[in-house]
Amino acid sequence: MLKMIAKLLKVLNSDADPSQISLALGFALISGLLPFFSPLSLLVLFVVFLLRVNLSAYFLGTAFFSGIAYALDPLLHRIGLALLTTGPLEGLWTTMYNTSVWRIQRLNNSVVMGGLAFGVLCFVPLVILSNALIRRYREHVLAWVRRTRLMQAITASTFYDIYKKASGWGWGGQS
Repeated sequence: MLKMIAKLLKVLNSDADPSQISLALGFALISGLLPFFSPLSLLVLFVVFLLRVNLSAYFLGTAFFSGIAYALDPLLHRIGLALLTTGPLEGLWTTMYNTSVWRIQRLNNSVVMGGLAFGVLCFVPLVILSNALIRRYREHVLAWVRRTRLMQAITASTFYDIYKKASGWGWGGQS
């Protein structure tokens, strides 16, 4: 748990563009709500590799949202069941299920369908919100931490210089 928090802080404090981190979190939401190694998750992972997003944030976010998905299962089941039993869409679902490519996606499972719908629906708001929060964090919290006497004393020490050279990581350093 502490390693995940340290990795999260490393991503937040890196020079990576906040939009890359927030986009990674948006894709992580979709991947985290879908079953692990499902074709749809692999498709999302492929898109992540094609786009310029922060991979550390994506993998951390996927782990986080996978844990949240278990708590959201009843909600995801209701959403998926509502979508799958909607009268006008039944023909679409039947046609998709009768096609091999769509059948392996397991969209006939109410939790999978609900997870996909919830993830796609929350994608844009999560990206916008996380982008704003990351920018605000960097402007206020990170700037305040850098100005504290303790942090100035730590970063001025030779031990910190050795640590920075050995790990390749500093406050606001490389990612």
